[in-house]
Amino acid sequence: MIIKKTRNAMKLFAAVLLGAIVVSLAACAPCGILPLGRSESRTQAPVTEYIVATPSPVPPELIIEADAEEQLLVNIYKRLNPAVVNIRVVKRMESEGLQLPDIPGFPEMPQGPDEFYQQGSGSGFAIDKQGHIVTNNHVVEGAEEVQVTFYDGTTLRAEVIGTDPDSDLAVILVDAPEELLFPVELGDSDRLEVGQRAIALGNPYGLRGTLTTGIISALGRSLPIGRASQVIGARFSIPELIQTDAAINPGNSGGPLLNSQGQVIGVNTAYDPSVSGVGFAVPVNTVKRVVPTLIREGRYEYPWLGISGSDVTLEMVEEMDLPVRRGAIVLEVTPDSPADEAGLRGSSRTVTSMGSELRLGGDIIIRIDDQPVLKFEDILVYILRNTEVGQEIELTIIRNGREQSVTAALGARPSD
Repeated sequence: MIIKKTRNAMKLFAAVLLGAIVVSLAACAPCGILPLGRSESRTQAPVTEYIVATPSPVPPELIIEADAEEQLLVNIYKRLNPAVVNIRVVKRMESEGLQLPDIPGFPEMPQGPDEFYQQGSGSGFAIDKQGHIVTNNHVVEGAEEVQVTFYDGTTLRAEVIGTDPDSDLAVILVDAPEELLFPVELGDSDRLEVGQRAIALGNPYGLRGTLTTGIISALGRSLPIGRASQVIGARFSIPELIQTDAAINPGNSGGPLLNSQGQVIGVNTAYDPSVSGVGFAVPVNTVKRVVPTLIREGRYEYPWLGISGSDVTLEMVEEMDLPVRRGAIVLEVTPDSPADEAGLRGSSRTVTSMGSELRLGGDIIIRIDDQPVLKFEDILVYILRNTEVGQEIELTIIRNGREQSVTAALGARPSD
């Protein structure tokens, strides 16, 4: 009886042991150990492992803020893009032996043996329901044909009714139904601050309805007239330009620069193709001053003093032994100009300092009427904002180390 139980226990133990060995070998098979009954070797396929990234938690208030920023831009685009138009122009160019290019959509124009026509494009925006559209002067200057394409694709011919090269502004008129015209709201460029949001709308490279964003990078910039159209040797400058890093490219010229309320704060006018993130816009307060006159009279007359100059530098202070450290030095006086008649004097000698030439001896202007002059541009800005042709101004100058006053009656700026 005892022997029988022992044999049964041994059989049970053997069965359990065999099962454990089989299970163990089977579990190790994926690791390269063959299961029972196979003697050949084989290479096990690699197991691909996937790493599932766990996103970092974002505070709900940041998501709300980001959504609000997106919705602000979306709203501005929906409201303002219908006001922006694409402008296509054809200009007659002088050449020798060049053929007239085929320009689809434009009527045939006569050409001489030394003429051809060049096609260009830009942007503009509606300012009323009568069809007046503001753009840059360099966009439409010399145009033989002007076409305007609205946001819905409608294309109409337009007429140039007023141009002002000195501010690079122009007004064109299109006979369009009122439902295509969405006048913009003009802001106040005198209240702008560096760091505020800047939003550009336009048609860069002919890509209609493009929005770019950035900030106001600087205020009060000055560029020679014609810079936007690559004209060299301009005698006058456009003052008070807005500098922005919002992308401005060919075709953006004439489009609006907006603030976060969707108000126009400037007209995109120039960019530097060699520098990324530097663009310029004519301030909207210049638009308010110039455009109504362009609509009424076709041109804008600027008061003119007739000097060229620069800011006073430390080297000038030392070389001329000046009693002031800020101001504007008169370098040249235009013959027969108001400045010439008032007796202002330009620079009379040149010296070399640190490898650079300094023009010295000219009058140093430190005040115009009751306003201080800290740099040369202050004179230009004051004349443009506060005077008119025929008005007399009083200039406080330093001549030969002594302060004195000069009175000048402003003339009209030459048009050539």
